[in-house]
Amino acid sequence: MPLPPAPSRKAARVPTEAFEVKASRKTVTSQPAADADSSSPDLSLALPVTVASAPAPAPAPAKTVRRRRAAAPAAEVVLAAETGTAAVGTLVAAQATAEPQIGTASGTATQASPAVKPARKAAARKKVAAASAVALPSAQPLPVAAADVVVVTDAVAPAKPRVEAVTSAKVAKVAAAASAALPAEEAVQPTRKAKAAIRPRSHQARAASCLFVLDTNVLMHDPMSLFRFEEHDIYLPMIVLEELDGHKKGMTEVARNARQVSRSLDQLAAKSGGDIAQGLPLAAIGHKEATGLLLFQTEPLDVTLPALPQGKADNQILGVVKALTERYPGRGVVLVSKDINMRVKARALGLQAEDYENDKALADDELLYPGWLALPADFWTHQSQKIESWTQGPHTFYRISGPMAEQMNLNQFVYFEAPGEPALHARVTEVRGKTAVLKTLKDYSHLKNAVWGVSSRNREQNFALNLLMDPEVDFVTLAGTAGTGKTLMALAAGLTQVLDERRYTEIIMTRATVSVGEDIGFLPGTEEEKMGPWMGALDDNLEFLAKGEGGNAGEWGRAATNELIRSRIKIKSLNFMRGRTFMNKYVIIDEAQNLTPKQMKTLITRAGPGTKIICMGNLAQIDTPYLTEGSSGLTYAVDRFKGWPHGGHITLARGERSRLADYASDVL
Repeated sequence: MPLPPAPSRKAARVPTEAFEVKASRKTVTSQPAADADSSSPDLSLALPVTVASAPAPAPAPAKTVRRRRAAAPAAEVVLAAETGTAAVGTLVAAQATAEPQIGTASGTATQASPAVKPARKAAARKKVAAASAVALPSAQPLPVAAADVVVVTDAVAPAKPRVEAVTSAKVAKVAAAASAALPAEEAVQPTRKAKAAIRPRSHQARAASCLFVLDTNVLMHDPMSLFRFEEHDIYLPMIVLEELDGHKKGMTEVARNARQVSRSLDQLAAKSGGDIAQGLPLAAIGHKEATGLLLFQTEPLDVTLPALPQGKADNQILGVVKALTERYPGRGVVLVSKDINMRVKARALGLQAEDYENDKALADDELLYPGWLALPADFWTHQSQKIESWTQGPHTFYRISGPMAEQMNLNQFVYFEAPGEPALHARVTEVRGKTAVLKTLKDYSHLKNAVWGVSSRNREQNFALNLLMDPEVDFVTLAGTAGTGKTLMALAAGLTQVLDERRYTEIIMTRATVSVGEDIGFLPGTEEEKMGPWMGALDDNLEFLAKGEGGNAGEWGRAATNELIRSRIKIKSLNFMRGRTFMNKYVIIDEAQNLTPKQMKTLITRAGPGTKIICMGNLAQIDTPYLTEGSSGLTYAVDRFKGWPHGGHITLARGERSRLADYASDVL
């Protein structure tokens, strides 16, 4: 019998590791290359079962010709293994009356002689039995990736194989078919990835996170505290919801925060649409950083606390924390409260308790950004070989490089003072990688550069006046102890730029109305008259500025000056700032240490085009309850505006009021 013609390139190729087609004068024999039972000279077609971990043996050293595999009388399902350790199962349904064929590219078939038909049928039955007896290890289930394919060859026509995507239903169907051909104890198990696509998410990762029980004061202090705990879960006792409902009425900030928390809880319940008992995802309303769940108390938790009355709300929250600790012994249950006494009682009961510190800009007030940096004594020695300098008007610029340049911020002041060396006072105007540009300052300590008759008395005051008089700096913060000259310098710079340079139209001054002692009650008059008693510092500084050095203008001159100054200064209350816009104004916010971060944001966002805002305060004199140095609005603004090209900060260190005030600030 002559050899059939060679197949075309478009024909489907069968791997040579599985089949060999040997050339012969009369017959064409197809036999498995890796099967030891294929030594029979009869023409037989066997479907192999290969293991991916073991490499296929090299084909016999004979001339082989690749032929297109004919449509065998069987339905073959091949699952590509994801790893190299799993076996590939082959299901063969042999037909006793069918005859294997070797087809050509054109579709014609060459049939073997009838003498070998019985032997071929017996060999086919033998191969079916061998394929059914293949043992797949039960400890290693058959993994199927998403990119794997199922190749199904039909026996009706020699068409191209069909490729279908593997789904969970097909994986289960194939596994069931393979299990039917194997012994019961060696049934094929579903793969891990197939199970993961069907079953819900595991709770092992959830158990690794903490469960934070929030007190009511935390929610009323920061209404966004629900979304500040990242991957951890939040638990709200029922008594917390009752207290929120009791504090929602009124126009105070606490009432507004309580209403905002209630709206957030309502949105979470409406968006998720799930079972509240199972928890609501915190990221449902857009806070993607919060990946935990919000849990509510949906059942009574009967836990008795020793020597604590159960009628008080704080004690009920402590009972809930203790019950959750006993219910989830392997999970950290932490009480978060702003109440110091409640945290002490929790620790006395053996419960974990922490303060809410997310609103704190700094953990320690000593880490507050001072706004200036002292250069080391060997600064010029290290910079002498790679420093650049040029002059532009009255200022000299220096371009420095090195590790110190990386630590500098925009509008930060640097100084170099050493015995026998020329002093350097400069401001950082540019920072790029390891290089920085320094610009020398205007010396306001000289009388010719005095601002409304006020000259700087120390290094920090000179830094502050450079910021106050710079039109490119829109936001300035001044911090320092009593008597450092914060209010005086801010007023002097404002009067100079309003009356002399006409850079701004007027000065607006406000402050937080927080009394040191008890409140004296309501004040009569208009808004400005009501704010008069709070502006005693303004009157004292205006008297000093209007007096001048010698007061040679006379009584009429001083009266006219006072009238002119007061006509350009407006006193406003913080209660009526929302919704306003200040254009070309010079705004002074005094006693800013008593403002919360939310109030500070409200005031700063009032600025319109051409407006400059100055915030002043002493962090050692905070009178607002529940406000500390780390959570003050002044600290918050200093930390957030650090490095902004149009903002600057200076911490004034030395008091210049009097020797008595300086000594009292140190020892008292």
